[in-house]
Amino acid sequence: MNFNWEVFWQYLSQPSGVYLTGLWLTCLISVLAMLMGCALGLIAALMRLSKNPLLNLPVRFYVWLMRGTPLLVQIVFLYTALAAGGIFRFEDIDLGWFVVPGNIQAAIIALGLNEGAYMAEIIRAGIGAVDKGQYEAGRSLGMTFGKLMRRIVLPQAFRVIVPPLGNEFNVMLKNTTLVSVIGVQELLLSTQMITSATFRVFELYLVVAIYFLMLTTVWGFFQRWLEQRFGQSDRQPPAARRMFGRGAMKMLRGR
Repeated sequence: MNFNWEVFWQYLSQPSGVYLTGLWLTCLISVLAMLMGCALGLIAALMRLSKNPLLNLPVRFYVWLMRGTPLLVQIVFLYTALAAGGIFRFEDIDLGWFVVPGNIQAAIIALGLNEGAYMAEIIRAGIGAVDKGQYEAGRSLGMTFGKLMRRIVLPQAFRVIVPPLGNEFNVMLKNTTLVSVIGVQELLLSTQMITSATFRVFELYLVVAIYFLMLTTVWGFFQRWLEQRFGQSDRQPPAARRMFGRGAMKMLRGR
């Protein structure tokens, strides 16, 4: 077996600047796309719960479209097809201290839009898991819809949302490899660039696989901490307890 241990340990223990750039971009794109997806998912979930067809029908179409088409097609369509059709072209944005290339913008938006559809269903399921009696109790106390969601429903729904949310971010880390097709120099494309110069394909792809295992393992530990932190009891959120007092909390528990 023609395996060069020296090359393998060199790039695993002392990654080059190309690898570090790819690792940084992978983490940055994952975090920003996930934040965008969570924000879109929350808005879409609340719109989906509305009985107004002008609000829930567009969300249903958005979820159907994003979940029914491959992510790779969405990435290429957003960056390449829109520009080829003369509809929209991503241009570099100069922030003064940093230039954001157009392909990175397209990568974040494409991943975020796709993730928003999945997060919408996850958040909707989490909201649906909250006891209906607590909605009625909150309304009886004169709470607006926004305050009811912010103080009572969403803190409890978050305990249900955390496990699938963590899994979605784990998938997001791996999905960043797809943006290499539009020239984003994340971990996979960085590896391809090095292999074209060194011709050590097996060793370097093994290195990039280990890097992804390290990223997902670290996130796995953080996810377990989150699940323990927010799922350790069924008590009401402290903010709600301070706001309503003991008597009102009995109402919120449906007692």
